[in-house]
Amino acid sequence: MASLVHSLFRALSLLPLPVLHGLGWVLGWASFLLSGRYRRRLLNHAAQAGYSKGLALRSVGEAGKLVAELPRLWLGRPVHVEWDGAAHIEAAQAGGSGVLFLTPHLGCFEITAQAYARRFGARHPMTVLFRPARQAALRDLVAGARQRPGLLTAPTTLAGVKQLIKALKAGDAVGLLPDQVPPSGQGVWAPFFGRDAYTMTLSARLAQAGQTQVLVSWGERLSWGRGYRVHVRAFGSLDGDPVQAARQINLAMEALVRECPAQYLWSYDRYKTPPPTR
Repeated sequence: MASLVHSLFRALSLLPLPVLHGLGWVLGWASFLLSGRYRRRLLNHAAQAGYSKGLALRSVGEAGKLVAELPRLWLGRPVHVEWDGAAHIEAAQAGGSGVLFLTPHLGCFEITAQAYARRFGARHPMTVLFRPARQAALRDLVAGARQRPGLLTAPTTLAGVKQLIKALKAGDAVGLLPDQVPPSGQGVWAPFFGRDAYTMTLSARLAQAGQTQVLVSWGERLSWGRGYRVHVRAFGSLDGDPVQAARQINLAMEALVRECPAQYLWSYDRYKTPPPTR
């Protein structure tokens, strides 16, 4: 099974990005129409954030593109990437700071780390937190595809967290998805689009490592498969209180989502951890 999956991904990686995005659009709509649970969650989350059904429907095809573009990003030729805000990275590194990138489930979050590795990784590699794929057939494929020159992976364990801290103290970069739901006991409750969401505290902990500079970023998927544009934004200092820090981070993630809500992964189960009973 593993060899079959790898062969399929290898074949798909040879296709042009516009073709993959077209296939992804179809895949996204098929998932939306065939799964009532998926459909309700996507529509409800977009409505929770104040967006219309029309906007939510625009995100359906984008969610499919997110999946379909992976073979090309993992195994294929490099894709076209533009930058918006790279000066923030250059300024932080010129000052000797490690850089913590906070990227939500917006656009192509896979490309943000890859683009950084291509442009900055030779001098200051990036380490990303990596949760192994649940499917055995994908586990080795994903692990090998994400590890590349200038881009390292760290497991979601205590040893992995120590690896991230070490990288930041060395003046290198770390990438996180702060809107990913953390395991029990590793988060606090903070509003996200007007509803309490269990939010990781790891981001704030890492921000305290050495002279770390926090930046927020996301990878815009350009129309008609033209490539991607990585956006980087400045971020102020984080509050020392974990709850207040989580609120700050969630507000920053909301601001990024508002830049292109049609490319946010509204189907992500952000509120899956139920709030504590009072």
